[in-house]
Amino acid sequence: MFGVLGPVVAWDDAGDAIDLRGPRHRAVLARLIIARGRVVPVGVLVDDLWTAPPPGAVSAVRTFVAALRRALEPERPPRAPPRVLVTEGPGYALHADDVDAWRFEHAVGETSAGRLEEALGWWRGPAYADFADEPWARAERSRLDELRLHAVERLAEARLAEGAPAEAVPDLEAHVAVHPLREDAWRLLALALYRSGRQGDALAVLRRARGLLVERLGVEPGPSLRRLEADILRHADHLTEPDAAARVWARAATAYDRTVASGSRDRLESTVGLLRTLALAGGGGLEAAREQRMAAISASEDLGDPELTARVIGSYDVPAIWTRSDDPRQAGQVAAAAERALTALPPGRDATRARLLATVALESRGTRSARGPEAAREAEAIARRLDDPALLAFALNAVFMQSFGRTGLAARRDGIGAELVALSERHGLTAFEILGHLIRLQACSGMADLAAADRHASAAEVLADRHERPLVRVFTGWYRALRTAAAGRPAEPAYREAAALLDGCGMPGLERGLVPLALLSLRVLDDRPAPTEPLDWGPYEPWARPLVLLAQDRPGDAADALRRVPDPPRDLMQEALWCLAARAAVAVDDRGLMRRAREALAPAAAELAGAASGLVTLGPVADHLATLTDALRRSERP
Repeated sequence: MFGVLGPVVAWDDAGDAIDLRGPRHRAVLARLIIARGRVVPVGVLVDDLWTAPPPGAVSAVRTFVAALRRALEPERPPRAPPRVLVTEGPGYALHADDVDAWRFEHAVGETSAGRLEEALGWWRGPAYADFADEPWARAERSRLDELRLHAVERLAEARLAEGAPAEAVPDLEAHVAVHPLREDAWRLLALALYRSGRQGDALAVLRRARGLLVERLGVEPGPSLRRLEADILRHADHLTEPDAAARVWARAATAYDRTVASGSRDRLESTVGLLRTLALAGGGGLEAAREQRMAAISASEDLGDPELTARVIGSYDVPAIWTRSDDPRQAGQVAAAAERALTALPPGRDATRARLLATVALESRGTRSARGPEAAREAEAIARRLDDPALLAFALNAVFMQSFGRTGLAARRDGIGAELVALSERHGLTAFEILGHLIRLQACSGMADLAAADRHASAAEVLADRHERPLVRVFTGWYRALRTAAAGRPAEPAYREAAALLDGCGMPGLERGLVPLALLSLRVLDDRPAPTEPLDWGPYEPWARPLVLLAQDRPGDAADALRRVPDPPRDLMQEALWCLAARAAVAVDDRGLMRRAREALAPAAAELAGAASGLVTLGPVADHLATLTDALRRSERP
């Protein structure tokens, strides 16, 4: 057994500490634990152990490894191959089954206060405490520290759910004292105080939280704290005690913890079901699901059961509407894990195979990989052959995400949305029915059929309210701002109001740069220059920058920036970004880019530029095409 939640230690089967020799021996062990069973080349170990490696550093590493092997497997016969610290290829790997940090990762997903309290008790100090200054440990230390803070808050939630608010107060007070910028901790403390009959203290805590956030960050509290304060002031019924559903959940969770082994495959698969529910529950839940999803996949791979891994990956069939990933790095990791599972999957597991293929297609959205469209088509074909409605809905989501090979495909996506709505209505697939309406909202907006888009927005909201899907209002709220702009009415107040919906939504792939882009779209509609003040354009910066430079009266710099502008990603914003590039190209007489933009936009001539996103519009694509054609004619005259 290995411990890294504090100084790095190891224990034998009797629970006695193992002598790990010197600090560099422990450093080698710690570095291999961080690698989670993967090979660490000898050269990497040398670079990690010494700032300036001395002569003979490689031999020294081999000496450390040999000493560790003797300590970890003292009864291994001479010349017998090691089983724990093994040589593989260019380096070494640690085959460990029991590391306290890994057990802690699994425990954080528990809902029992007793189980969470036990897990927090495993911490003996800061993670990897004896290697606090080492760059190779920094990311893992930060990750584990964040997980511990999350566990403290999960423990408070569990105590509240089990009807013990007073027990939650002391730990939460200590928690916010050390970590005063964690809004969810303040929310839980105020709620625990209120349920303990301390209304005044609860309100004072919320005021203290506001003061700290304003003083240190210059921001007001987020919507969850503002809602809680309003609910306390009006004595909202839902604040008093856990309702019947919460009590049932707490009792069932306690029974589950008592009867299902902590390291069992059933528990791992159950965790994925919880993550799926979390992702649909709102911003905080979506973020938590995203944090834990890859951990669940890694845990399943560690068990060496490819079918289990395939089920863990494929059962996370959370509907996705936005074409830019919230975490591109993790998306790549999930897609790679799905590909590994596909390779290892035994024959005859067609439904599982289709789920893995759909996952590959979803996680590769917004990229130019040829694998995504191919995987989506194969997943759809399998789902139709098996006549499995839930599988087909998941596959159609993947097909939607891969339907951006060029501009002007709103009508095709409308067909996907229509099939999703009809299929989901027949088979009670509420989450995918909502997705279908949102897809049709986007597509109808792009096709300038705003009356139809209105109907789908309303239908999505009715379902979302009935089934508690708060994130839907983010998309419909932004659509209503687009609707205002498309009608020619002043839309900046509507966009400012929609911007507030992004606060805490848990979708960085959607929110970063969106507000500046929306305000720029209004200026384009009014034929006004771009804003010149510094703004976080996020992923849209390459296409906004030339227009900003033009507004600053720097045409030469704008022309230089325009020459570096790439083709837009193949996603919901591609028509809008092509139009921005076209507008700048006309201004600086960049005929090459004007021709590229005209060719790219021609298939979308009947659409509203950008409106297929359901968020912004730059007016009819036909108007932009006409401007490009006129500019090219003028530039070609003798």
